Amino acid sequence: MPDFNDLTLLPFCVGLTLLGLIGSWFAWRRRGIAAGTRGVAWSLLPVSLYLTGLLELVWDVVRSSVSWVTHLIFSPTVWAGAALFGVSVVLYVVSGVARGRTPKAPKEKKPASPAGELTATGPAPASAAPAKAAKPSKGKAKQPESSEFDEIEDILKRHGIN
Repeated sequence: MPDFNDLTLLPFCVGLTLLGLIGSWFAWRRRGIAAGTRGVAWSLLPVSLYLTGLLELVWDVVRSSVSWVTHLIFSPTVWAGAALFGVSVVLYVVSGVARGRTPKAPKEKKPASPAGELTATGPAPASAAPAKAAKPSKGKAKQPESSEFDEIEDILKRHGIN
């Protein structure tokens, strides 16, 4: 893309502003004051961008963006990099699925020592003693152990979802 200097940009911006003001005058006559005023606002933008120095910045951004997009589209190395990125994402997802499906070896449980028995670290605390079966209260029968689904149902009922 060509690189414009200040001598090229000033007449270009003034020309765009004049064309916009002429179009705004016609819009004012045909569609009313709102359309004409909006046209004047848009018409003043090229000169204001030039005077603030933002036009050169906008031009550089557009030129760099177009260069990047054309390089992206027409470069085989970029497409190879994109393909490798896709392969790495797929492999990462597959490894997560495979990790979740591998069987886990059961952990060996250490036998619980009764309270007061000496171990290698000293006597076991009384709280580590196995709990004896408590007598069921007369008013309530012992309920079977609830499953995960029962807990989910309780949560849903508390929130009013049946």
